[in-house]
Amino acid sequence: MQPGNVRDGDAVGDSARPPVPDLPATWRPRNIRVVGYGLAGLVLATMVALAVILPADWGLQDRVGLVAIGLVGVGVLHLLARPRVLATERGVTVVNCIRTHVLDWAEIVDIRMPVGEPWPTIDLADGSTLAAMGIQSNDGRMAGENLAQLQALLHQRGEAQEPG
Repeated sequence: MQPGNVRDGDAVGDSARPPVPDLPATWRPRNIRVVGYGLAGLVLATMVALAVILPADWGLQDRVGLVAIGLVGVGVLHLLARPRVLATERGVTVVNCIRTHVLDWAEIVDIRMPVGEPWPTIDLADGSTLAAMGIQSNDGRMAGENLAQLQALLHQRGEAQEPG
């Protein structure tokens, strides 16, 4: 399902109540994925091309080393481009660069993204917060729409109580 699809009966265009997407729903940043994976392809192609056109006095280990360095770069760029937020009937899975967090709906108090912040913050029932890098403000209007959909799901599923 693409974010933005709504269930029958949901208000479309109603600014007071954003549409609730069908589950499971996945949100991914657009810009960082395009740049990250595009750059990864360029880095790997460059390192392979260099390994092929190196002078004859460079050995096999040097050529393999160049490709290995390219693969390390691809791995780092993949980590930067992999964030996403997945909402299911059971809860929310937040995949950030290195860690993955699986949350039940009851663990989430609120989701907010103040103006100027790079991504939303999820307030948890235990008083901690979690960055949700799968929605990024540099995606502009799409980020706001994705955040509104996730907030609508949270309000529909019931938020946890504020820690006391």
